[in-house]
Amino acid sequence: MLRSLGQRPVTGSDEDPRVAELRTAVSRLRRELAAHPSEFPDRGIAEDELGALAAMTIEGAPEIPRLRRSLLLIAGAIGSVSALSRGLSDVRDAVELFGEPPRGRG
Repeated sequence: MLRSLGQRPVTGSDEDPRVAELRTAVSRLRRELAAHPSEFPDRGIAEDELGALAAMTIEGAPEIPRLRRSLLLIAGAIGSVSALSRGLSDVRDAVELFGEPPRGRG
């Protein structure tokens, strides 16, 4: 279940609940991808980008443009693998918790 943006974590930590949600979704999709039996041409890209997303959740507040870029690469790499569609949707939902990237100043 997704938490609203203004809600604090229940555990008492100061961790951003959006980061925790992203970490959980990425971890789940990484496990699903590792267990998926068939090879496909862009599997390595998906694995690399999921690793990058996982690293961003450790470092603190991720950069929104980088999150979205990784999501696009992952979706392009595994978007046609129907067995992974739920995990991909969960990652997309978690990325969307971070909102829109700021527009250019001007």
